[in-house]
Amino acid sequence: MASTTPNPVIFRMEWCRQQRTKAHTRPEHEGWRAEEEGLRDALLNRDHTKEYRNAPPGVFERYLLGFQDGQAHVRATRVDLN
Repeated sequence: MASTTPNPVIFRMEWCRQQRTKAHTRPEHEGWRAEEEGLRDALLNRDHTKEYRNAPPGVFERYLLGFQDGQAHVRATRVDLN
């Protein structure tokens, strides 16, 4: 039976998109974009950490935040399915 609970990672990716449209500065916009990409990478089992290391510190941190949170949600979902 499929779960009717929305995927929290996809929900958060959408929230990041909405926040990006409200960003007032380029760094803020880039931070939301990076967090969304980190979440997406966690879902798709990709890792762009090396590419983000040269980004401004705030952007790199936001990518890691999304990536690590996304990985935690993916692991929790796998545990729930077993």
